Amino acid sequence: MIDYYETKQHPITKKMVLDAYKKVKSKKGSAGADDQSLQDFEENVSGNLYKIWNRMISGSYFPPVVKEVQIPKKTGGFRGLGIPTISDRIAQQVIKSYLEPKVDNSFHSDSYGYRPKKSAHQALEKAVARSGYYSWVVDLDIRGFFDNIDHALLMKAVKSNSLKKEGFGKT
Repeated sequence: MIDYYETKQHPITKKMVLDAYKKVKSKKGSAGADDQSLQDFEENVSGNLYKIWNRMISGSYFPPVVKEVQIPKKTGGFRGLGIPTISDRIAQQVIKSYLEPKVDNSFHSDSYGYRPKKSAHQALEKAVARSGYYSWVVDLDIRGFFDNIDHALLMKAVKSNSLKKEGFGKT
């Protein structure tokens, strides 16, 4: 027997949307650019969830704009934080729940960012465990990386690594 969702272009079930809604609701969070709170969303929860599901399975779902909130940095200044709408958080959770089990095993075992059952604490534990073996650790924050890195030091590291790969040993 052919499942109804096997004939759809996007295999998203109503249960997937409901489960995503429950997860988003459990994390609370504030309203996005549309100013719709979780309480407002719940006033017509079945209609709102149906709309998300219908748009996702038909391929007509387009994420709305994201509300930007300025968060103060410890070092001074601010950084922008994007707050998606409740509906968009639910749609994102549906996609995450669908894709994550399919692609997670393709990541390197030492990749810790935004992965299930992985944390920054585990990354630090691994770095500490390897600190006796390796003489340096690279930690990257991509934003502003090339604006702030010591380019001479970077080129030295690239040259050192490429010489090792070519079989020239330690430099």
